[in-house]
Amino acid sequence: MQNKIQFKSVRDFGEVINDTFQFIKQNFKPLLKTFFYFCGIFLIGGALASIIGQLNMQNEINAGTPKSVVTLASMTSLPMIFILIFSILNYTAIIVSILSFITLYVEKGQIAPTVEEVWGYFRYYIFRVLFSSLFIGVICMVSFILLIIPFIYIFPAMSLLIPVMVIENANFSYSFGKSFKLLNGQWWITAGTLLILWIITYALLTAVALPGVLLGFTNSFVPESIVPKPAVIVFQNILQYLSHVFMIIPVTGIALIYFNLVERQENLGLFDRIDQLGSTEQKNEVSEEY
Repeated sequence: MQNKIQFKSVRDFGEVINDTFQFIKQNFKPLLKTFFYFCGIFLIGGALASIIGQLNMQNEINAGTPKSVVTLASMTSLPMIFILIFSILNYTAIIVSILSFITLYVEKGQIAPTVEEVWGYFRYYIFRVLFSSLFIGVICMVSFILLIIPFIYIFPAMSLLIPVMVIENANFSYSFGKSFKLLNGQWWITAGTLLILWIITYALLTAVALPGVLLGFTNSFVPESIVPKPAVIVFQNILQYLSHVFMIIPVTGIALIYFNLVERQENLGLFDRIDQLGSTEQKNEVSEEY
């Protein structure tokens, strides 16, 4: 039997990557259930909005409207607005649901929580994380526009802000300061680990979307009666939105990074194990008296 992943532990670069996949493997079914339970409605909404928007664009092009005009008009269309809204809600739901799952997993002693238990955390944090994520997005965008170096510098800290907020039940101000404090002496290894996690995630997202891309490319060279364009659009969007399940990987990895950095500075996991050891010894002493 495989040992359960202990989050409160010091890890190096390779161990963070390995334990990310090990945790997902050990808790695959409850994680998947949590993902679709809390994110499914946003995935469906985003996919429908995207399909409607692309079908409208295709109809306009078929009617003879220049493609450049159609593309420009679609950027401010109602479907595009809904795509943006559902995308923000979807990514927020993914982050909150998976971090809530992990927080409960740690609190319950490496036992996967139920959907009902995750819901209690989800409804408490969803709006706090939503508004914080929007603010983080503005900070990152301004940093990127002004100069690339500040963006690179703050990205690891901004990645840790939400985990601090959820796992420690903290406000934005505390989480902002704590995320930079945790990176003291650990910036390079944290940035490198995050980069690898996102490269892996992007590669998996691309791999899942590839069949739809190939089908769309093939559709350009065969009669439409054989491969209808609307069917291609629907197929591509279904694959694209289903692939969002791979976002579990970076969220889990960031949570492991958070616990690794906290453990290096505060040794909370060590203190917990000492307490548990003391409790076990005390129980043994009591049982021996009888």
